[in-house]
Amino acid sequence: MDIIVQKYGGTSVGNIEKIKNVADKIIKTKNTGKSLIVVLSAMSGETNRLLGLAHQISKHPSDREMDMLVSTGEQVSTSLLAIALHEKGYGAISLNAHQVGIYTDKAFTKARITEIKSDKLIKHLNDDKIIIVTGFQGVDTEGNITTLGRGGSDTSAVAVAAAIKAEKCEIYTDVDGVYTTDPRIVKNAKKLKYITYDEMLELASLGAKVLMNRSVEFAKKFKVKLEVKSSYEDIEGTLIVEDNTKMENVVISGITQKKDEAKVTIHKVPDNTGVASKIFKQIGDKNINVNVIVQTSSVNDVTDISFTIPRINIEDVKNILENLKSDIKYKNYYIADDISIVSMVGIGMKSHAGIASSAFDILAKNEINIDMISTSEIKISVIVKEKDSEKSVQVLHEYFIK
Repeated sequence: MDIIVQKYGGTSVGNIEKIKNVADKIIKTKNTGKSLIVVLSAMSGETNRLLGLAHQISKHPSDREMDMLVSTGEQVSTSLLAIALHEKGYGAISLNAHQVGIYTDKAFTKARITEIKSDKLIKHLNDDKIIIVTGFQGVDTEGNITTLGRGGSDTSAVAVAAAIKAEKCEIYTDVDGVYTTDPRIVKNAKKLKYITYDEMLELASLGAKVLMNRSVEFAKKFKVKLEVKSSYEDIEGTLIVEDNTKMENVVISGITQKKDEAKVTIHKVPDNTGVASKIFKQIGDKNINVNVIVQTSSVNDVTDISFTIPRINIEDVKNILENLKSDIKYKNYYIADDISIVSMVGIGMKSHAGIASSAFDILAKNEINIDMISTSEIKISVIVKEKDSEKSVQVLHEYFIK
């Protein structure tokens, strides 16, 4: 059985006309003889509408009830698409996460998938049904509805493709592929024909919004063939592959900016064993992602620790630091919410020297100050003021991507 998993985002199913268009696209694939599982997001704007309703009642609604609430958005879009397919004479069935058997941990609003049962999916495929699955959600071992966080429908789609051993997972979105940078910032940004899992994972975690990083993790782990395609045009997209030998001369594949970050600096932290562990364990326990960490050299047995976090987590980090102050006995802390992370990603960095020094030189010539630096084999990230973020992307793209 040749199985294709297709995922459509909120803008693709934003109204009834668009849902009918998606039905036509699905039918076109079905008529090639493929078996189909479709994963949907909620209709565009619906999740925000539901969140708004909750916050009219409470400033701090419980995470469990929020998951119960926002998960209804995907049930609406999946059932409407099934009805559209019925009207066109095709057998289709909509299934929520509980009906499929998409199990997660208990972390409400940012749950992680632990298991997907494939038996019901296989049964419906054997009955020649087009299966439409609610994205973005799962169910924990106690039967509570959970959601997977921003972009979770991508993760749902790739995880389903892995569980069912699909031939390919196609992510349909309002862009026609992965570009070297955001075309709204750099007009001559180029669409990539191929990009590696590792490069896409870095780009996704560093601000590229075309795919959620956890979906790429799944694809890499289970070797799911992944393609980003346009919801509106029938053209070739971007394939995410294991090894991009077809573009071995490309040094930099993409440049991103991440504006929704803040920098936390803890001053005069005692330079004792286990202090950093206490700080970052509590941050990790809150499922807060830390992108860049810098610790200064110890002077008089104290040090400064700086790190970046999503701005949405500032209050959580403040609470953690306040609770730790009597234990750790640092002097004070400062949070800057006017920073941005600009990153260059490319497997070509492994075999090309001098990329970092060239990047720093370009930024200096454009009077852009670097606050912090983080590097890996295939990535260089710099922390700059948010006002310099887009200019940084533009000058680096102009120099490195021809």
